Amino acid sequence: VSFFSGKRSLGPFVLIRTGSHLTTPGRSQSTSQSLTWSEWQKRLTPERFYITRQKGTDPPFSGIYLNNKESGMDHCVCWDNPLFSSEKKYRSGTGRPSFSEAHGTSGSDERDAGILRGVDTSLGLTRTKVVCKQVGFGARLGRVLPDGRGPSGQRFCINSVALKFKPRKY
Repeated sequence: VSFFSGKRSLGPFVLIRTGSHLTTPGRSQSTSQSLTWSEWQKRLTPERFYITRQKGTDPPFSGIYLNNKESGMDHCVCWDNPLFSSEKKYRSGTGRPSFSEAHGTSGSDERDAGILRGVDTSLGLTRTKVVCKQVGFGARLGRVLPDGRGPSGQRFCINSVALKFKPRKY
């Protein structure tokens, strides 16, 4: 059975930050950094396309970065933006890479972080999704949950497929 079987296409979308919300612009709005649906399919593997463009989720305990203990930075697989430092990574037992905060966060201020939060109401639940902040394409990364370590108590539960790890250069 294919990993992608039974999934339907959600069509191309662009996320734009408007205050604290993420919105999908109308057809008249665009950015110079947007790619077409077809261009994303050519640029990404089928699995990465499914996770980042079609809001998929990789199976727990299957990701290549789950047990990565190297020092470095996890970047967005689509735009190469730095997202999460290995210094903030920990084993949560959930089967996906977990981080206590996004790179660029200062206290509760995520203005300089590489992520944006948005409301996810799929499956009849209200949850907080995390997307890449890159203008013109908010690649779906995963979710943030209120059961994490550290002062914030947050856990960024991120799909390995949406990440590209770069080891720290000494």
